[in-house]
Amino acid sequence: MKEAIFTDRAPKPAGPYSQAIKVGNTLYLSGQIGIDPSTGRLREDFPSQAKQVLENLQAVLEEAGYTKKDLVKVVIYLTDVSLFAEFNSLYERFLEGVEPKPARVTVGVKELPLGALIEIEAVAVRE
Repeated sequence: MKEAIFTDRAPKPAGPYSQAIKVGNTLYLSGQIGIDPSTGRLREDFPSQAKQVLENLQAVLEEAGYTKKDLVKVVIYLTDVSLFAEFNSLYERFLEGVEPKPARVTVGVKELPLGALIEIEAVAVRE
């Protein structure tokens, strides 16, 4: 059985999709961009957007009863791959204490919704 997950601590979906879908013990998290859920606006610069994306993902994880330790796969979309090292530093802090680290892929893309610089989707599994 599929269960839609929603929290006000992450941006409301801007289209016909759920923030996440839980199937059994697996949680599929939709892509998040750096929108501040309290204002509904995209953060201005890359570090702010990246931090907000990670906060949004964590909020959805927590709403579903998961933690960062349950992440098994993360997909990162960057409009500027030269920002990879900067993001990697933020991501490393986000995953501090998480072992093993989730599998990951980073993809350079031409553009993202609302002119975002980063988007992240993920899959989590709770044992």
